[in-house]
Parts: sequence; structure tokens; C-alpha cells
Amino acid sequence: MPGAIPRQWMGPAEDLRTQRVKEMIYVCRNAKDVVVSYYYFFLMIVSYPNPESFSEFVEKFMQGQVLYGSWYDHVKSWWKKSKNSHILFVFYEDMIEDIRREVIKLIEFLGKKPSEELIDKIIQHTSFQEMRNNPSTNYTTMPEDMMTHKVSPFMRKGIVGDWKNHFTVALREKFDEHYEQQMKECTLKFREEL
Repeated sequence: MPGAIPRQWMGPAEDLRTQRVKEMIYVCRNAKDVVVSYYYFFLMIVSYPNPESFSEFVEKFMQGQVLYGSWYDHVKSWWKKSKNSHILFVFYEDMIEDIRREVIKLIEFLGKKPSEELIDKIIQHTSFQEMRNNPSTNYTTMPEDMMTHKVSPFMRKGIVGDWKNHFTVALREKFDEHYEQQMKECTLKFREEL
């Protein structure tokens, strides 16, 4: 049975060359929604200095000066690796759009034949609302001196396009220009809204 490896343990795809991995599922999300989510995450972590402002955090994100480094490098390295190995890319936006389709795709990728009952259970237990209320996934069991939920819940909104509520026009234009430069040779495409 494949195990789930937390993202923080996974470096760039090149790190896999010394590991024996049969199947891997890489869940990714558009960069603008990632930076918004990441910003709120940093506001919650007590041991890290709070990000100054959202726009300053976006600058650090674009330069890869955030915990775990460059989003661009990480995503591009895994996308490149997925072309020659058993890596399934799952897009957050696709899961929001049609979770049933994505669950079936995932189960079939793992070589299983999904029953309708299994699909329904997976959808129920992995729904945003269910995970938001589950202490195993919402981080509410973390001590307050490590993570505070007074600023924001860990499971905040679960939507696509919340970046529009945070980016100014000028910041969006700057981010888009930087994004295009970073991703110009990559065929990976994200949706920023549904």
C-alpha cells in the first residue's frame, strides 16, 4: 500500500533518483492561490516571524525566499519527472471542479478498480467541510504556542480564485510577468479560476 509523504519531506524531483518509488501522486495548485494560502499559514505559525504585508510576502515567494524554497523550481522539477515515471499530477482546481472524476483517476492510477461505494466514501471523507472539522487534518490539535487558529483556520476556504481578494492590479501584473518568465519553458498549465 503506498504511503503518503508530507510535502515538506519532498525536495525537487531529482531527489527521487536514489529512492524506490512505484507510484507517486503530486497535488499542485495555481501559484496565486498557493501564495495566499501560504501567507495565512505563516500568520498561524508562532515560531516564524509574521510576514510583513501580503505584497512583501508575495515578493519573497517570487524569489523563492520562503520555507521550502521556490514553488516554481519544485513544480517544474516534478512536472519534468512525471513525463518519464509513474507520477500522477492532480490539480487542486480539477478536484474542486469534479472530485468524483479525480478520485476515479487516482484510484485507477493506483491499479485498483473503484466501486461506487468506495468512491462515495473517499469523496465524503476528503470533502473540504469534513477535513475542516477533522482534528487529524485541520491542525487544531497543535498547541497554541506553536500554531494559532485565532488568525485563520488551517483549512481556510477551499476555493479556487481567492487570490482575487488579495492581489492588487499592480501586484497581479508584476506577479504575472514574473510567473511567465519563470514558467516560459514549462508546458504545465494552471487554471486560476473556474
